[in-house]
Amino acid sequence: MALPHVATFTDTYLPTVNGVTYTVQTWRDRWRDRGGRMDVVYPKSDHESSENEYPVRSLPFPFYEGFRLGMPQIPKGVRDAELVHAHTPFSLGMAGQRLAGKLDIPFVASYHTPTSEYAEYVSFNGAVESAVRSSAESYERWFLGRADTVIAPGERAATHLRESIGLDTTVTVVPNGVDTTVFEPVDTADFRDRYDLPDSPIVGYTGRHGYEKCLEDIITACEGLDVTVVLGGDGPARESLETTAEHSDVDVRFLGFLDRAELPELYSTIDVFAFPSPVETQGLVALEANCCGTPVAGVNAGALSDTIEDGETGYSYDEGDIDGFRRAIERVLDERERLRERCLARRDVISVEHAIDKLADVYDSVL
Repeated sequence: MALPHVATFTDTYLPTVNGVTYTVQTWRDRWRDRGGRMDVVYPKSDHESSENEYPVRSLPFPFYEGFRLGMPQIPKGVRDAELVHAHTPFSLGMAGQRLAGKLDIPFVASYHTPTSEYAEYVSFNGAVESAVRSSAESYERWFLGRADTVIAPGERAATHLRESIGLDTTVTVVPNGVDTTVFEPVDTADFRDRYDLPDSPIVGYTGRHGYEKCLEDIITACEGLDVTVVLGGDGPARESLETTAEHSDVDVRFLGFLDRAELPELYSTIDVFAFPSPVETQGLVALEANCCGTPVAGVNAGALSDTIEDGETGYSYDEGDIDGFRRAIERVLDERERLRERCLARRDVISVEHAIDKLADVYDSVL
């Protein structure tokens, strides 16, 4: 059976590196490998577009550095699509919705990040933030409610959409999936030399440095432990994190943005992947770490409640419990060899190939 021509709309894409960008790019590549066509419409940046990539005019998003707001345009190259898949509820998601309506074709929407989590970036005080969050959830319910199917990356996110948001539309779980041909244990000697990292235990994180991710808790939880903290990535909370590090006795190293090819080296180097973010809809970086044999110490909130299996892929702690976070890190360090074997045994289950199988089923159901 021929795969449908899909037009994908996203407000975040290369050169920005985050979970959404990775998922869009990987799904596009795997869809093409299976003989299908998946176009990507994204905000124009300094990324040099390749075949079936369509940049549209964009403006910097004033409240979030590195994020660009694409104009709600519909490029000519995608106007013969058989299905539209929006990975954003914002301007380009609206453009995708409009295209689906014009062509009378199915409209699928992915739920990656709660829009209410951006409230902190556009608010000036608590009252304004509360109002923004409420409005964001109402808008989210309206936008997703117009889709034929909504894709959530995990059961926790799906439950949130059905019960907290009150969405009546069909919600289907399709994990983002990990490219297990890339994320696997690798030699770490060059990476350690490149960033002058010690041989002592390392607690690490990589990803967007957003305030909502509570990354300062990593530094606080590691106080008193004989570890080095390594933080890869960047974002609006970077300066605040650096200030916290300066006033702490923890050895903290900021690596900045890492090339995608370096991530398996990072994951293989660190002993514990620390993940205090309570707002994840899947927590892809935790799964990438697991595929490299690195267990996770993470908060028991959001999608991480499903992602982390205590005693199998790491240990969790209750949100806001810094002592609990410290104990989770210590426990992972104590059991890291056993946990490593458990993590590696689950690689096939969380592969992107399984994700694409599920995605194809979703597309088939709405077509």
